[in-house]
Amino acid sequence: MNWDTAKGEWKTFKGKVKEQWGKLTDDELDRIEGRRDQLAGAIQKRYGLAKEEAERQMKDFEKSCDSCAANTAHRMS
Repeated sequence: MNWDTAKGEWKTFKGKVKEQWGKLTDDELDRIEGRRDQLAGAIQKRYGLAKEEAERQMKDFEKSCDSCAANTAHRMS
């Protein structure tokens, strides 16, 4: 997953993030604005996770979003 793309298409990716981590508020997601480190920190704080677990979840999400990013790019072309 390319986080530069996520920043540019944050409104689209924000929905995917919300599906994965539903406890994150819209205000938190608006502040994150596609910044990976901010998202990892918010997940860690909101879910009470260790940094390593938040990173593991982020990596799993990135793997699953590789296909959704490709599909979004394909639809836009």
